[in-house]
Formats: sequence, structure tokens, C-alpha cells
Amino acid sequence: MAVHAHPDDEASSTGGILARYAAEGVRTVVVMCTNGELGDMPSGEKPENPEHDERIVVSTRRRELEASREILNVTHLELLGYRDSGMMGWPHNETQQSFWNMPVEDAAQPLIALMERYRPQVVVTYDANGFYGHPDHIQAHRITMAATSRCDIPDKVYATALPKSLLPAFAKIFAEDDVDPPEAIDQANFGTDDELISASIDCTPFVEHKFEAIAAHASQTDNDFFLRLNRDAFAKIFSHEYYVRLYDRTDSPIPETDLFAGIIPPR
Repeated sequence: MAVHAHPDDEASSTGGILARYAAEGVRTVVVMCTNGELGDMPSGEKPENPEHDERIVVSTRRRELEASREILNVTHLELLGYRDSGMMGWPHNETQQSFWNMPVEDAAQPLIALMERYRPQVVVTYDANGFYGHPDHIQAHRITMAATSRCDIPDKVYATALPKSLLPAFAKIFAEDDVDPPEAIDQANFGTDDELISASIDCTPFVEHKFEAIAAHASQTDNDFFLRLNRDAFAKIFSHEYYVRLYDRTDSPIPETDLFAGIIPPR
């Protein structure tokens, strides 16, 4: 079960493992917390533009999410329907309806019900900083940990990560392709200390799935920088996905090369 904040996060963050484990016969579930109302319009308008229409954004992103789901062979897609909070510091953070503003206990209840229905052995979400400080990612982490605590079903919970040691090589790849990373990322504080990385998952055979799943979210230009890379460069960056283990009751030795390591019976 992958618990994500916005339509397109499932592709850019966990597209590799979703495609890999689906190919291995694992039942995969994507839980999408928000509708993504504050994303881009198909014609590019941002939320501050008077022409921005949330209804069009939501319907567009829903179609794109379904396309991504098909590419990644996700078994089940569950939508919590919470309201997008926007980037940290946006006025939308403070609206009463925003996901970021919801009491964690309340927002976690539907996720608890989904965990009880699907009984996932492995759950993936974000770390306590939401990977790069996005409020909805942070809230997704909070409700995932709350739900795990309440239902006591998952054997493991992981957060997406990117080892700091890889950042210089990745920066060189972007520079060689003349591609700038998104401004929303605080590059000075980005990445995870290598000693905290628990798992490195080889997704090499599924790099193309990940590329196509990201491309399916065509309305969201923030991910364009991935797609502007040539395919070889994209493959170098996304051949592996990295995770920090947040919760575990298997005692599987670290580092791991399989998120299901130590889980009995075998999946």
C-alpha cells in the first residue's frame, strides 16, 4: 500500500516499486489523500490565476491518475478526497477544509478502514518532513503512522528517500541535459543521510513504466524536468528507488534489497 498526497506522486515517488511488485504478483494499492485541486490547469494556469478552475483540474488529474494506474498495473486505487493544501506557506494551508489543517486522528480514520480491508504487509509513504517539506506529504506521513499504530496490521512501513551521496552525480546528469530541478526543492536541505537508508530496490526493468506513468500526468508541469532528460539519463537516476524503514516487526537485516524481506509467509 502506497499512501500518497497528490495525483502524480505515485508515479514520481514509487512508480518503480509499484510496477516491479505488480509484475511479481503482489497486490498493490495506491491511496490518494487529496484531489490535487491546486495543481496546474491543462492549459498551464496556476492557482493564483483567475482562470484557474479547480473542477477542471480535479477531473483532469483524475483521468491522468487512472492512466498512470494502468501503466503501473496498480491493483486498487483508493481516493480519500481531501482538499489540496498547496505548497508550504500558501494561504490555502490555513483554510479549514485543507488536508494540512485536518486533525490527524480524523484524517486517519478512512486509512485505518482501508488497512483493515486490504491488510497490507508493507506500507510506503513519506518521511516526517514530507520528502521535501510539502504540507500534504507531511500530513500523509502523519496519518499513515497514526493508522499503523491504531490497526497494527502492516509488518513494515517505509518512507521514500534519496541518498545524499547520489546528489552530486544526479546534479551532473541534469546539467549535462541542461535541465533545471524544480524551484520548490530546497536543494541545501534535500536528500537523506546515507546511513539512514534502509532499502535500495532495483527497478531497472521498470524504468520505462515509471517514465510513462510520470508522462501520463501531462497537465502537471512541475514534473516536466524528469521528462526532459534523455532516456539513458532518466534510467540512471531511476534505476533504483530508496527507502527508510520507519516501522518494522520482522527484524530483517539492513540494508535490504526487497521491501518484503523477512515477511512470512512469502507473498
